[in-house]
Amino acid sequence: MEFFQNFADRFYLNFIAEDRWKYIVNGLLTTIEVTAAALVVGIILGFIVAIIRATHDMTGKMKIPNFLCRVYLTVIRGTPVVVQLLIIYFVIFGSVNIEKVVVAIIAFGINSGAYVAEIVRGGIMSIDKGQFEAGRSLGFNYAQTMIYIIVPQAFKNIFPALCNEFIVLLKETSVSGYIAMQDLTKGGDIIRSRTYDAFMPLVAVALIYLAMVMLLEFAFNRLERKMRNSDH
Repeated sequence: MEFFQNFADRFYLNFIAEDRWKYIVNGLLTTIEVTAAALVVGIILGFIVAIIRATHDMTGKMKIPNFLCRVYLTVIRGTPVVVQLLIIYFVIFGSVNIEKVVVAIIAFGINSGAYVAEIVRGGIMSIDKGQFEAGRSLGFNYAQTMIYIIVPQAFKNIFPALCNEFIVLLKETSVSGYIAMQDLTKGGDIIRSRTYDAFMPLVAVALIYLAMVMLLEFAFNRLERKMRNSDH
């Protein structure tokens, strides 16, 4: 009984007293907002970069855009996401009054875009060249062939990798506290600093991340099965 009483007292201190549970809830909402918006930015940016690079690989055109894309990929994939976040907040937007959430969305979106780009490019390059010829025989130009024939097939091939990137992105947002943004991890850390009890708030944060990842994996697996079944 003493164990349960001690657990109840610590739970009350960490989450009930002074409505400290709100730090967790508000942080969770911020984490979801940043992750979802950064995912959209990353997908759009990633597809643009992937198409430019794939076009250069297959046709030899777009040399300058391809060079810029390679510089972008090298820089983003070669530096830690937390350093990119700090540079964007303290250097690029250092003299501008901008919401921390917007900065986080930009930083994580740009970072995710680099990985999405290589995933998509790999998917495009995996499609048989005969598919391009089939598109041309139907009277499609290069852009139409890409949009209507190549990209849909590539998307099915890369869907699991894109889902994994989304899960990685969700967990990467946990470093948002470096710019004093109150995300889920920061919410747990604030509670820890008030109660001097690290176990409960940090374990609660870890369990929430775990639950979100498991939920996403379940949803993605269902979608992947539906996509496979639609091929039969």
